[in-house]
Amino acid sequence: MKRTISLLGTVVLFCQPTFCPAEESLVASADNPLTAAEQKFAEQLSGAQLVGHFTTWETPDAPQKDTYTLKKVAKLQGDIWMFVARIQYGEHDVTLPLPLKVQWAGDTPVITLDKFPVPGFGIFSSRIVIHGVQYAGTWDGGDHGGHMYGTVVKLADTDNQPQSDSADQDEAESKNSG
Repeated sequence: MKRTISLLGTVVLFCQPTFCPAEESLVASADNPLTAAEQKFAEQLSGAQLVGHFTTWETPDAPQKDTYTLKKVAKLQGDIWMFVARIQYGEHDVTLPLPLKVQWAGDTPVITLDKFPVPGFGIFSSRIVIHGVQYAGTWDGGDHGGHMYGTVVKLADTDNQPQSDSADQDEAESKNSG
């Protein structure tokens, strides 16, 4: 049986920290100003989780759960952005910086990988569109690939707790008081 995991998880597991700048250096500067759309993108994904599913070509009707925690997302230079991501897959639980290309379709960011070599797994390409609080896209590992989709959920704090909705809190409080 072929071992398959979704693209972002695969890439995060093999990013080498020595090629990536320290997290504290991931800030916009006078030499690297952000547009309004870029600022919104950085704020939306920093301290958020991508919570959803991925499919494979072999099992397109059997989506599997997928979650990526993004501690920090910041523009580095040109169209390269640093994603400081926590990936939990099987027995792995690692946080690594991951330099990824972000291209823009108007005001819509598209996380883009083109023939990205991943040691032990092959070469991957991907397009992940972030639209509002949703994401969707494709991933391709040559002889395997699929789709991924889900929701961007802002975290309440760095302990990876989803931010609770105020309507849910109000409903919970009314149930507890009555």
